[in-house]
Amino acid sequence: MALTFPFAAIVGQDEMTLAIQVVAVDPSIGGVLVLGDRGTGKSTAVRALADLLPPISVVKGCPYRCDPSKPASACPVCQARDTKAKVMTERQPVAVVDLPLGATEDRVVGALDLEKALSQGVKSFAPGLLAQAHRGFLYIDEVNLLDDHLVDLLIDVAASGENLVEREGLSVRHPARFVLVGSGNPEEGELRPQLLDRFGLSVQVRTPQDLALRVSIIKRRDAFDKDPTAFKALWHKDNQKLQKRILKARDLLDQVEVSDDMLMLCARLCQQLGTDGLRAELTLLRATRAFAALQGHKAVKAEHLQSMAPLALRHRLRRNPLDDTDSGARVQRSLQEVLAA
Repeated sequence: MALTFPFAAIVGQDEMTLAIQVVAVDPSIGGVLVLGDRGTGKSTAVRALADLLPPISVVKGCPYRCDPSKPASACPVCQARDTKAKVMTERQPVAVVDLPLGATEDRVVGALDLEKALSQGVKSFAPGLLAQAHRGFLYIDEVNLLDDHLVDLLIDVAASGENLVEREGLSVRHPARFVLVGSGNPEEGELRPQLLDRFGLSVQVRTPQDLALRVSIIKRRDAFDKDPTAFKALWHKDNQKLQKRILKARDLLDQVEVSDDMLMLCARLCQQLGTDGLRAELTLLRATRAFAALQGHKAVKAEHLQSMAPLALRHRLRRNPLDDTDSGARVQRSLQEVLAA
C-alpha cells in the first residue's frame, strides 16, 4: 500500500486544510469541493485525510462496514444473521475511497459476482465503490469531468443514503452513507448545479506566490518522494496531535451553543445573497459549530461565521453578470453589511 503525504506537513493551502479538518469533525456538513490550479496539492491533501480519522467500530466480516450500535440501518448481510448470536466487532480505519473517472457503473454500484456465478453457480452480489465508502469518504479527482450518468447516480445515493441495485436478476438495497470529497480545475469544465449543491464546503486553491513558501513546499515534497517512510515518521507526532484535536472537537461538538441571534445572522446573510432553499443555512450552522469546537469554544461567535461563510456559501451563489468579484469576496462583503446592520 502506497504511503500518503502527511496531512500535518501540508503548507500553503490553509483554507483547504481547514475545510478538511472541519468536515472531519462533523461529516454531516456534507463534504468538501476543492477547486483550483493544477499542481497545488488538491489530491494530496484529500488523500492525506485518512491521517486525521480515528478508526471506527464495525461488524466483523461485514462487507459494508456496518455500525454495530445501529442495527436498524444494517445491510442485507447483517440482517440475515442470527439475532440471538453475539455480534462480533472490530476496529477498522475510516475508508477514503477513490472513484476513478473511467469507472463503470457496475464498479461504482456493484453487480453480479461473476466468479461465484461461474465457479459455484451461485447468484451473489459483489459490492461496489459506494459500499466500500459507507461510513467513510468518497473521493473524486477531476469531479467536474465525471460522466453525467454517474453524477445522477451519486446525487440519488447521496440524498437517500442507500444504494439500490436491480439488475441481472438481483435486487439489493444497502446503506451507502459517505462524505463526498471532490477536486478539480474549473477551467476544464463546470460542475452541474445539482452535484455542486451536494458539497457542504467549497474552497479555492491557487498557486502560492511567496517564494519562501514555494521553496518550503518543494523541499518537503522532495523529502517525501526520496524516503516516504522516514518522512511519515518525522511528521507522525504532528499528525497525532491533529487527530487528537479532531477527537476532542467531536466530543465538544454537542455542547457548542448557537444562539438565536447567530442563527438570525446566518439566515439574513443567506437571504441577502439569494441562496436557494435552506441547505445553505443548515450547512453554515453545522460548519460554524464544528469550527468553534475545533478551536475549543463552547459558543459560536461572529469570527467563526466570518471564517466559515465563504466556504459554505461561495458555490451556492447565483452568477451576477454585472459583478465579477470573487464569490468569496461577495460573501464577506455581504457578511460585513449584515453585521453592521
